[in-house]
Amino acid sequence: MSRAGSALIGVARLVWTMKTGIHPEYVEAHVRCTCGNEFTTRSTQNEIHVEICSNCHPFYTGRQKLVDTGGRVERFKRRQARGRAAGAS
Repeated sequence: MSRAGSALIGVARLVWTMKTGIHPEYVEAHVRCTCGNEFTTRSTQNEIHVEICSNCHPFYTGRQKLVDTGGRVERFKRRQARGRAAGAS
């Protein structure tokens, strides 16, 4: 079993070769979150600034925080309460 751009090595090991000259250069990147968390990974950029990371994201922390923009959350809660009251009568 052989495909273009691959080489059969051993009995069941298929190795894929990448085209040269078309892939970006990956460097060690320093990632900084607005919560203050910093970590290192690899990317095509040297520095990355993010607004949310696994250190402060509600899914990973188990804490949910609602960002209220102009009272939208309260307005939604009032609408839901009216809907429940209308459905109960």
